[in-house]
Amino acid sequence: MTTVDLHRLTGAYALHALPEEESTAFERHLAGCEPCAQETAELSATAARLGLAVASTPPAALREQVLHRITAVRQETPGRQLQSRIARVGPRTRALSRWALAACLAAATALGGTAIWQHQRAEDARDQAQRAAQAADEIAAVLAAPDARTRAAGLAGGATGTVVVSRDRDRAVFVVSGMARPPGGKVYQLWFDDAGTMRPAGLMNPDRADQAVLLRGGVDSASGMGITVEPDGGSQHPTSAPVALMTFPS
Repeated sequence: MTTVDLHRLTGAYALHALPEEESTAFERHLAGCEPCAQETAELSATAARLGLAVASTPPAALREQVLHRITAVRQETPGRQLQSRIARVGPRTRALSRWALAACLAAATALGGTAIWQHQRAEDARDQAQRAAQAADEIAAVLAAPDARTRAAGLAGGATGTVVVSRDRDRAVFVVSGMARPPGGKVYQLWFDDAGTMRPAGLMNPDRADQAVLLRGGVDSASGMGITVEPDGGSQHPTSAPVALMTFPS
C-alpha cells in the first residue's frame, strides 16, 4: 500500500468499510497527516447525519387503513347446506333477499372503490420509499468514493454545511445541520457554480433542519455551489441573492 493510496481512503474509513489491516494502517497514517485527519472527521460527521436525512416515520393512520382493508377480503363461497336453505324460503323472503343482495352489492362496490384508492396510495408510498432508498444509496456511494473530498462552512443562523465531491463519480452531496426553515411558500434551492453561471442542482426539504442532498446532475467543471431562496417548486435561474456560496474542494 502506498502513501497515495492512504490519502484516498478517508471516505471508506469514515464508513467503516476498510478491512482490519487497512484500517490499522490508515489510523497510523492519520497520526501524521493533518489534512486526512480533518477530512476523515468531516466525513464521519456527514455519515452520522445521513441517517437523519433518510429516516421517515410511518403515517399515524397506516394501522387503521390496514385493519380496514381486512374487512374487504372476500370470504369463501357458501356451501350446499346454505343453498338448500335459500331454496326452502318463500317468495316474499326471496324478494327481500334480492333487495338485501342488491344492497350488499352496492356496499361491496363502494368498498371496492375505497380499496382501489387505498391500494393506489400504498403503491405511491412504495414508489416513494424506493426513490428514497435509491437516493440514500447514491449519497452513500459519493461519501465512500476513494477520491471524495469535503469542505465545511458555517451558514447563516448558526447552521453548518459540508459539501462532499467525488470527481470520479461526477457527483456532489450537500449535508446541512441546523438549517432555518425558509419563509412560507419558499424553498431552498441548490446551484452549481459554473464559472459564475448558476446551474440548478435540486431543492432542499423545507421541513428538515438536518438533511443530506444529492445535487442533481453532474459536477462537470463546476467550481462550487450556492444556495438561494426560491418560490415553491424552484426556479430556472436564481431570483434572490445567495444565502451561501461554497467553493468545491480541490
